[in-house]
Amino acid sequence: MKYYIIAGEASGDLLGSYLMAEIKKNDPEADFLVWGGDLMEAQGGEVIKHYKELAFMGFWEVLVNLRTILKNFSICKVDMLLYEPDVVIFIDYPGFNLKMAKFARENGFKVVHYVSPSVWAWKKKRVFQIKRDVDLLLSILPFEKEFYARYQYDVAYIGHPLLDVIQDKTPQMVSQADFKQQYQLDERPIIALIPGSRKQELTYILPIMVSIMDQFPEYQFVISKVAWQPLSLYQKLIGNRDIKLVEGDTYPLIHHAEAALVTSGTATLETALLNTPQVVCYKGNAISYSIAKRVVGKDLKFISLVNLILDQPVVTELIQHDLNPDRLVKELKLILKNGEKREGMLEQYRELKTKLGSGGASQKGAELIDQLVQKGK
Repeated sequence: MKYYIIAGEASGDLLGSYLMAEIKKNDPEADFLVWGGDLMEAQGGEVIKHYKELAFMGFWEVLVNLRTILKNFSICKVDMLLYEPDVVIFIDYPGFNLKMAKFARENGFKVVHYVSPSVWAWKKKRVFQIKRDVDLLLSILPFEKEFYARYQYDVAYIGHPLLDVIQDKTPQMVSQADFKQQYQLDERPIIALIPGSRKQELTYILPIMVSIMDQFPEYQFVISKVAWQPLSLYQKLIGNRDIKLVEGDTYPLIHHAEAALVTSGTATLETALLNTPQVVCYKGNAISYSIAKRVVGKDLKFISLVNLILDQPVVTELIQHDLNPDRLVKELKLILKNGEKREGMLEQYRELKTKLGSGGASQKGAELIDQLVQKGK
């Protein structure tokens, strides 16, 4: 069968690759046409657009890149019609994917949405659009099934696929000593900096993260670098500071760190599942932030997945003006060894893992997709 899959971000590429691996177990002849990245390509997907060409975040950024975005819609529509897939699978990336879901439904394709848009936080009216255009919604957050039930829409809660990823990657990790030797790190404990993957995230957040390193001389700060951003960008943002970068080994970096400073997103949950205390950081374009704040209003209490899932402020979120060197120093000290918040955060991480379940989300998702496709035969 033919599967058309759209993932517009690095996290979607990761989840998509695991889903594709499970789909192939049910359908050895599976053919994949994808918008994604290297991980989905490694699973046999023919990549039409790489997600690094699609990473527009924030109202202002979307506005200035509107011509490119509209062109991508046109490319996708033509491509989908020519391919004639048995099913279209949208992975997160709702701004683009929900519009394409409408197009896919209107043209008679079966529609799956993997990872619910954050309709419980803002734009609740999108629930009706999802009910109209999506045959199967695969939910990965435990509170979403109850939310959608209020709108008489039955979603499939499959658990969080990051559990599968962490369980898969952890046994392969080298020891801390070998990790330090591999990247020429010294003997000091590590503070991991996870500044995101988009250029705008790096530009706004990384300079603030590295600005506090001189106040922690007994630690070494290490940055997680993404392969598709040039080294020159990091060097420009770091300045003349002596700081190491690790590319392609984010999980070992987080795992071996005493604490982490993490840009809001999937990485906050990954950091919790790897059992590393963290401070969540977010800062963006002032215009985009101001618009987003007005749109969301008071509906969204938290931005990190850890806090959203547990519905309490487990990890500190430093957002926009709160993300400054003084606050960052204060909050980091609280989660380092012997810090007041460290043990309590680790205890709540254990509760988080219990709430997310035992794993197997990718397998469950693939089985439900197979059942949906088989119904139409």
